[in-house]
Amino acid sequence: MAKELALIGCGNMGSAIVKGIVGSGLIAAGDIVVSDVSEGASARLAGELGCTGTCDNVEAVRDAAMVIIAVKPQYLDDVVRGFADAVAPDALVVSIAAGVTLARLEGLLGSDRKIVRVMPNLPAMVLAGMSSLTPNAQVSAEECARVQELFESFGRAEVVPEHLIDAVIAASGSSPAYICVFIEALADAAVAEGMPRAQAYTFAGQAVLGTAKYLLETGTHPAVLKDMVSSPAGTTIEAVAALEAGGFRAAVIDAARAAAAKNRAM
Repeated sequence: MAKELALIGCGNMGSAIVKGIVGSGLIAAGDIVVSDVSEGASARLAGELGCTGTCDNVEAVRDAAMVIIAVKPQYLDDVVRGFADAVAPDALVVSIAAGVTLARLEGLLGSDRKIVRVMPNLPAMVLAGMSSLTPNAQVSAEECARVQELFESFGRAEVVPEHLIDAVIAASGSSPAYICVFIEALADAAVAEGMPRAQAYTFAGQAVLGTAKYLLETGTHPAVLKDMVSSPAGTTIEAVAALEAGGFRAAVIDAARAAAAKNRAM
């Protein structure tokens, strides 16, 4: 039976993507089939959303208008080879595997296939993700816009040329980890000042969330917001000065570029 979407891989990110799409109403659950090597994983996701679940990737992709590949990079080649011949010639294939280039995907599926390389991040699991989209030459502007619409169902998404994927990893893909280090450090300071640990995480986490929300919704430059908060001879500018003395800005740049360099080497 023809279906609008087939998901291969029902892990955390694959599940988050399909939940966002179904929740937004962009594709009905009845038009989606999800497949995973674990029958339990596909059955759980299918049961939760009301879509079809299977362990047969070939059956899942057959006649699907779009296929989203959400398996770990080390398993991707074998998984794709297993179902490649069953993918419809005009199907749109989307891969979220980190480090897997369009050239590699074309080598597995065929250079004439419509392929979009996507790099989402972990906040997609709470409908606040940031995804980069990189289509190959076979994908039309309308088809790329459709993929962008789907990935915006659980956050934001922008088209990015493939040579900037390392920058995407640095600023978005890996950054939730170093943002968590920052939140943890803020909470440690609050605990040192006497605040209970759980409450410290709430204050620090909400401050990061609110600041990012303000910047994105108003378009304010980060430096302008920093200056808005930093009163003359006040507490905030004292903290900013301490961060600069400690090399905070340089450390963040070094960390993000290390992530980009690692992605290039993978």
